[in-house]
Amino acid sequence: MSYLARNYNRKKLAFTKGKGSYLFSNKGKKYLDFVQGIAVNSLGHSHPKLNKVLNKQSKKLWHVSNAFIIPEGEQLAKKIAKKTFADFVMFQNSGTEATEAAIKVARRYFFSLGKPKKNRILCIKNSFHGRTLAAIYASGSKKMTEGFGPKVSGFDHFKFGDHKSLKKLITKNTAAVMVEPVMGEGGIKVIPDWCLKGLRKLCNEKNVLLILDEVQCGIGRTGDFFAFERSKVKPDIVPIAKGIGGGFPIGAVLMNKKVALCMTSGTHGSTFGGNPLAMQIGNTVIDIISKKSFLRNVQKNSKYFFDHLVKIKKKYPKIIKEVRGRGYLIGLQLYSDQTNFISKLMDNKLLTIRAAENVVRILPPLNVKKQELNKALMIINKVCSSY
Repeated sequence: MSYLARNYNRKKLAFTKGKGSYLFSNKGKKYLDFVQGIAVNSLGHSHPKLNKVLNKQSKKLWHVSNAFIIPEGEQLAKKIAKKTFADFVMFQNSGTEATEAAIKVARRYFFSLGKPKKNRILCIKNSFHGRTLAAIYASGSKKMTEGFGPKVSGFDHFKFGDHKSLKKLITKNTAAVMVEPVMGEGGIKVIPDWCLKGLRKLCNEKNVLLILDEVQCGIGRTGDFFAFERSKVKPDIVPIAKGIGGGFPIGAVLMNKKVALCMTSGTHGSTFGGNPLAMQIGNTVIDIISKKSFLRNVQKNSKYFFDHLVKIKKKYPKIIKEVRGRGYLIGLQLYSDQTNFISKLMDNKLLTIRAAENVVRILPPLNVKKQELNKALMIINKVCSSY
């Protein structure tokens, strides 16, 4: 009997160790892990540089209060700011905390301008921004909010791709528009660059902040450091997490100077956010992923993988409806429920995970080897042929 709460439908599979793209079960079986903690282990399992820095920092200092200066956090914030649009960074522990903080920043900004009623956030219906009470209502998912009433007010929703509805829903009380440049849980749907540009222009015209949620699609996952970079837009607020810690819990909110100045002493806090151990690991991850050669390799190999998945789709047009995504944030949309397909992939020692709209989500580590991509392609092709 397990004494864990039953809020997860866990597969009957447990692992004892991981190395690179692979996981090893407690029964001695080897699996190609294309879940990686749901886009968390950006550098795979047991990366030697991360092991080294974790071991070294653990012998020095784990945690101190944010009542004191944390040099490792100062260093990581500077690296992020120098590489992105951001002027200031607030560290958290997870993606859901980061998006929650982003909502607070947007509301606080207009409050500081004497506009307390300008506090509504506009999001895509059935998106995903985390599991806190505010975040589930921001996501606009009936399934996620069921049983968690009363409703947390302050959120409006438009359908993915419905630009007319988006424009109509922006009112004098709208503080921000919050979207994922690539929707993860929502079905691996990419917001086109022209659309992000139009969104930035619209936000400027309406005096509304633009929040781009890069918790899942950021930190090299799409082949660029951030997914929105190709569109050349500059957001006001960006929550991040997952990949920045390479498997260690780190989240953050990136802000431009305009909005960051409203977050004065006491307006937000995080007991564990920005602790020395997490920050030192984050510094190492950023140093590796932000190299142009690393991201070029992600772009090159992910295109190879995507193109070959499209070939499999053409080979099995009655099974795979669409290949979606960008970089190593990939989805195979099936015509039927994806549960059996994911189970068959697992039987063939390839781990994937579901997303909405019958999508099989495929999330390799960013440093995955080409032969490992080929192995995954072979397994996917084999499973398709079994139908």
